[in-house]
Amino acid sequence: MELEVKIRGLMMDPVTNMPVVVLKEAQGTGILPIWVGVYEANAIALEIEKVQTPRPMTHDLLKNVLTGLNVHVQKVVVSDLKDDTFYALIWMERDGQTMSMDSRPSDALALALRLDCPIFVEDQVLKNSKMAGGIVTEKSSNEELRKWLEGLNDEDLGRYKM
Repeated sequence: MELEVKIRGLMMDPVTNMPVVVLKEAQGTGILPIWVGVYEANAIALEIEKVQTPRPMTHDLLKNVLTGLNVHVQKVVVSDLKDDTFYALIWMERDGQTMSMDSRPSDALALALRLDCPIFVEDQVLKNSKMAGGIVTEKSSNEELRKWLEGLNDEDLGRYKM
């Protein structure tokens, strides 16, 4: 079953110093942190902050191509978690035909923000991420990380600094 989520914030993990996109259930309390690369985080941050760039960035180009081809992006789904790696699908429709395309979650999220389409997470991914031991360092446990993420306020999740 898919659970709708919203991007709660984008921040730096204080332990690994890597960017983290924090997804939160729209109708619940579940939180899913997804560690992303610096460039991917920048693409997400630009759209969150509505920064206009002088030339189209890669995700802007993808949006323009899809729109130009009359492709409607219905949703993006963080669909799987294998070996500490998240997977996503971009669900699209064109001329009545629905199709999905494999994507990195960071790219799917950056595109979803630009197209204002809903974001979902498979409930099994949310459950499995709570048990995944490899996504946190030895300095913190999954429970400590979950509590820390749940305790973040809007100031903590404010502007993303590169």
